[in-house]
Amino acid sequence: MNKRSSRRQLILETLALELEARPFDKLSTARLAASVGVSEAALYRHFASKAQMYEALIEYAEETVFPRFNQILAQHQGLEAVVRDMCAVVVGFAERNPGIARVLGGDILLGEDPRLRARTSKFFQRIETQIKQVMREARASAAYGANVRDPVVDAAIVVKHLVGSLELYIRSGFQRQPRAEFEQEWEVLRGVLVN
Repeated sequence: MNKRSSRRQLILETLALELEARPFDKLSTARLAASVGVSEAALYRHFASKAQMYEALIEYAEETVFPRFNQILAQHQGLEAVVRDMCAVVVGFAERNPGIARVLGGDILLGEDPRLRARTSKFFQRIETQIKQVMREARASAAYGANVRDPVVDAAIVVKHLVGSLELYIRSGFQRQPRAEFEQEWEVLRGVLVN
């Protein structure tokens, strides 16, 4: 890794840590630059804008979560296990990366470039699409051993639960860990998947 990419990585890591350390505050580039130990001008040599920094964090989330989904799908474990593991990946990622969870939750993006909120919406739409596809396949072929009612509605319910879990985590200042109640909540959600 060259010095430029290493500095870029440091900026992103510091940004995520700052978003975690101050869960209810807006983040200025001046404060971020001070935390990194560089000038604001140095930040802008690596990123054209704060929006570009947030976008890099969203890309990191995508590059982490979706390959794991592919691994889960390759295991062909059954509908319940596939969807459960996908949900566990999302909540686990949020717990390990609270600052990025805050970006995905969108609160820090208020007043920022609107395309960022659209990008986070697409992140969750992609999750919903993948869950919906698994449910459609299960419904069509019974390959996963399930009787799925309505993949569109059921996938939406699962994703709404994920979004709500992340929102509660963020609003609690990262105190209410999504995985702490995951198993009990999953028991309720599995009733959505199989009737």
